Amino acid sequence: SSICCFLPARLKPACLTYFRFCKDKLKILFTMKLAVLSLLLAGASAFTVPMKSAPAFTKLSMSEEATEEAVEVAEPEPEVPSYTCMSKEAILASPDTTEIGQIWDPLGLSKIGSDETLAWFRHSEIKHGRVAMAAFVGWWAVGAGLRLPGDLAYGTEFSSLPSKGLEAWDAVPGWGKAQMLMFAGLIEFHDELFYSRRGTHYMRGGIPGKNMVPGLFDPAGASKSRSEADLARGRDSEIKNGRLAMIGVAGLYAAASIEGSVPFQPPC
Repeated sequence: SSICCFLPARLKPACLTYFRFCKDKLKILFTMKLAVLSLLLAGASAFTVPMKSAPAFTKLSMSEEATEEAVEVAEPEPEVPSYTCMSKEAILASPDTTEIGQIWDPLGLSKIGSDETLAWFRHSEIKHGRVAMAAFVGWWAVGAGLRLPGDLAYGTEFSSLPSKGLEAWDAVPGWGKAQMLMFAGLIEFHDELFYSRRGTHYMRGGIPGKNMVPGLFDPAGASKSRSEADLARGRDSEIKNGRLAMIGVAGLYAAASIEGSVPFQPPC
């Protein structure tokens, strides 16, 4: 409106009227913009998740902080097994060491692992000893000329087998060898199975080397009438005989495979 003061007198009324008109229009336009903005804000608030007030945190006093630092979390105690395996000392106590005066263990295998480990070692030693005793007797019987009657397989008689151990083994048909290995595997499987179902496992407190397959080594049940002391002596003798048989079979195999490897050993 200050511009109208510089105009001629005849134009001042028209200038003032024009400015009043513009002023009214601007008020109406501003009011409409405010109304639209209010509507937009009200609609947007319906899609806004209300914010919860943050919980008030209070600072711990020095005494409370010291108390929390002093509290120690108790560590869980290791679970105690429900079984008691035969100790290493009890396993190594038999058989006696009359032959060499001490336990022969140059590799220190008896010090490896836990009581269960040594129980497994002893059980394996007894089983290997039994297999070696059977192998030594079979090798000796073939070399001595003993033969079973009948046929070993179709077209192969027992009497046709060579007298040398490895040559006699080579003469056995492949299926015959497979049957022997399968039979040994079934014995091993059922021995472990019956250990778990009919007695105490040798790694859970049972006696290592005890046969659990019914009727395999004692079909007549002669061991049932023997005392515990007598059975213990029998187990010690079996371990020693098995060790000697393993050495014997190793010597026979070496003599048959490498000529002159075993002094004073005839061809076998």
